[in-house]
Amino acid sequence: MSGRSTGLNRHALVEALSAERFRELIAEAQAAVAADDPRAGLHRLLRFALDRMLDDSDFAAVLESAADASAQTSDMRAELDQAVTGLLDRARLSGAIRDGVDAEDVRRLLCGVHHAVHTGGGARRNLYLDVLLEGLRPPR
Repeated sequence: MSGRSTGLNRHALVEALSAERFRELIAEAQAAVAADDPRAGLHRLLRFALDRMLDDSDFAAVLESAADASAQTSDMRAELDQAVTGLLDRARLSGAIRDGVDAEDVRRLLCGVHHAVHTGGGARRNLYLDVLLEGLRPPR
């Protein structure tokens, strides 16, 4: 068995084990879309996602992965992106976030915050997340 197929098998297993966390994140994203204040909903969603990533490094790896091993994960990623896109559209219309930011951008930025908190210790978690949220605001 090659190292590549072993890596793919491990990634498929990690995806399967992370499915419940992914469903929780989708539900949280859908709740954020329905929130009265889209900026508050986005804040809540990003905090929720970061907490889950910090609690579960395998789940973080699934979110950070550029490719999915299973159709189920691809479907869940599409469902999550759809909800986040709806939330970003609402936030943009209310003037809460800048133009040009999409769901994939938010996921990548959140993965960067996860990496910074994970490697630098949790003491700066709120600061890093606040910097991300502030950076999503439209330029003044």
